[in-house]
Amino acid sequence: MWAKIKQFLSWPWRHKWWTLLIIIAVGGYMIFGASAKKTGNKGEFVTVNITRGDMEQVVSATGEISPVNTVSVGSQVSGTIEDIFVDFNSQVKQGDILLKIEPSVLQASVTEAKASLDSAVSQRNLAKSDYIRDKSLYADGFIARAEMEKSLAQYEQAQASVVRAQSQYDKAVTNLGYATITSPVNGTVISRKVDKGQTVAASFQTPDLFEIAEDLTKMQIETAVSEADIGMIQQGQNVTFTVDAYSGDKFKGVVRQIRLSPTTTSNVVVYTVVIDVDNSDLRLMPGMTAFVTIIVNRAEDVWKAQNSAFLLRSFENIDPKAKDIPTANHLAILRDKQVVIVEYKKGLVTATDTEIISDDIKSGDKIIVGRFGQESSIKKSTTRRNSNPMGGGPR
Repeated sequence: MWAKIKQFLSWPWRHKWWTLLIIIAVGGYMIFGASAKKTGNKGEFVTVNITRGDMEQVVSATGEISPVNTVSVGSQVSGTIEDIFVDFNSQVKQGDILLKIEPSVLQASVTEAKASLDSAVSQRNLAKSDYIRDKSLYADGFIARAEMEKSLAQYEQAQASVVRAQSQYDKAVTNLGYATITSPVNGTVISRKVDKGQTVAASFQTPDLFEIAEDLTKMQIETAVSEADIGMIQQGQNVTFTVDAYSGDKFKGVVRQIRLSPTTTSNVVVYTVVIDVDNSDLRLMPGMTAFVTIIVNRAEDVWKAQNSAFLLRSFENIDPKAKDIPTANHLAILRDKQVVIVEYKKGLVTATDTEIISDDIKSGDKIIVGRFGQESSIKKSTTRRNSNPMGGGPR
């Protein structure tokens, strides 16, 4: 007996590699078999949880922050900049002197125009005296009518010369006044484009010298929204946005204007949406890039589920008695391990979730989307359908 047992035990030792493979195969079967029983079999349901909470339908865009009103200050006369009285970020009031242009050339033009005006006045006065005298002589019959009329014409021409010289003088004085550049509004200098000693040439167009933001406590964002989403945007909608400078903070705004003039960028038609922003704390600066989220619709404290829960085409594999019930307005609910068919309506739809409108939903309900044998096909369908990154969608 002992010899037979010893012979039986010697075989595994002599074939130890086969013995090791057999042990691994048996152990793997036991482990994965038990795991398969725990995860469920083809008779168990695949479900999606129904939760309660808030939902938002949004449109995302980017834009640049800018002052609501920016005034460009230029020069109407040419010359060398004599002095500059403001710099970047200077606070100015309407009428404050910003810059002076060296006035000698302009002053010479005023002097010349004044001399021409004085000469024209003298010529007019002489012509007037001649006309008065000739008029008296004609009345007494000492000169012919033609001579009197010639004297009148010379007087009228001299009068016109005075008017012309006066306008030239007024123009020269006005240009001399333009040598002193003043602020047209109250605001902040956000750009200075010239330096002292630089020559300003205003022969063909007005050169820009400064940019003044009228009120930095009120800013705006101009965003580009595609034609696919512009139909959801309305004036007065709330907006949240972030900027890289304050990555942890969210700022708020309101849609003020939807401009009707479209532009085409990379074959996509976009419209400009202007958003008003309160910048009372002056944290936002002109030129910052804003990452905007426009809230186009919102639902608070509603039943909702992932969009994948609504892809079921038939209840036949779930409850054969309910195979003819339309899935478009019914859900198969797993409640207390029982299948319940519930009527519902779709509410707000976002990129990830769908609102469920129904009086038959209870806390803890789960939507049945199939059995475990169908799980892979459901996931593939979900990936294909959930493809709206902007957050828009039909109601």
